[in-house]
Amino acid sequence: MRAIVISTYGGPEVLRHTELPDPRPTDGEVLVRVRAFGLNHAETYMRSGAWGEVAPVTGIECAGTVEHDPSGRLAGGTTVVALLGGMGRTRNGSYAELVTVPAGNVVPVRTTLSWADLAAVPEVYATAWSALHGNLALRPGETVLVRGATSSLGQAAVNLANDHGATVVATTRDADRAGLLRGIGASHVLVDDGRLAPQVRARGIAVDAVLDVVGNSVLRDSLATVRTRGRVCQLGFLGGLSPVQDFAPLTDMPSGVRLSFFGSAFVLGTEDFPLSAVPFDAILAKVADGTHKARPVRVFGFDDIVEAHRLMAAGTALGKLVVTVD
Repeated sequence: MRAIVISTYGGPEVLRHTELPDPRPTDGEVLVRVRAFGLNHAETYMRSGAWGEVAPVTGIECAGTVEHDPSGRLAGGTTVVALLGGMGRTRNGSYAELVTVPAGNVVPVRTTLSWADLAAVPEVYATAWSALHGNLALRPGETVLVRGATSSLGQAAVNLANDHGATVVATTRDADRAGLLRGIGASHVLVDDGRLAPQVRARGIAVDAVLDVVGNSVLRDSLATVRTRGRVCQLGFLGGLSPVQDFAPLTDMPSGVRLSFFGSAFVLGTEDFPLSAVPFDAILAKVADGTHKARPVRVFGFDDIVEAHRLMAAGTALGKLVVTVD
């Protein structure tokens, strides 16, 4: 099969095309023929070596068809999405024509979307839905602040929260992107200069929950942004992986505020966080009818992976990037 491998850790140019033996599924796995895959910032960390030694073939999600399911649960040819389950980290991932995936991380779907449009959905929507409804227990009528909203994960969260009946405050580092965020459901847009708490107070906005995609670099400010007894969920590291220096709950945690973390790469598809809980078919139907603005902003061919990673690393895509395999 054709595959893309990390030849050595480094920049986008280290991604190389090669031929590998077709993988064979064992008990508890499903062999998926990859039709398209979405790009994720996690793959830049894997490619660069920031996460230590990882599998040669990266890629944490894909859309495709079942090639073989040893259990017989999924018939050959079934349309599926596959995500996480160690793909790209502890096992070869989706940057290939075929991939074996733990059965719990393969979801059959019914949709009219193209392969490219379908591949833009799985990881970001499963992660955003799980954090909003699980960690934050977001309720209709509440106000949620999505920090890092122009990322593909942030946009998914804005779409889902708005559709759920919440008031969405979205943040961006560039004021020119405010129109994009209002167009997908944000009621308020703030320019993130690292100090959102004063802006929220000045506008008289009571924030019930914060979904923070930026991460450690703004954690203290995110905690100060939410109301008393509000909730903060951190689920991304767009601001970098460096730890919070000298963090002390006594001085940095407002009394009554709840802080949680959602590490989708490590838990989605497990017994405690089953993917069956994520309403994929309903989400995909809303993508198809335009309720969720989730279609990729750019689609690349399999041979254009280096260019695709360069665009992702530049941070200027303003949405999901997808690669088609055929």
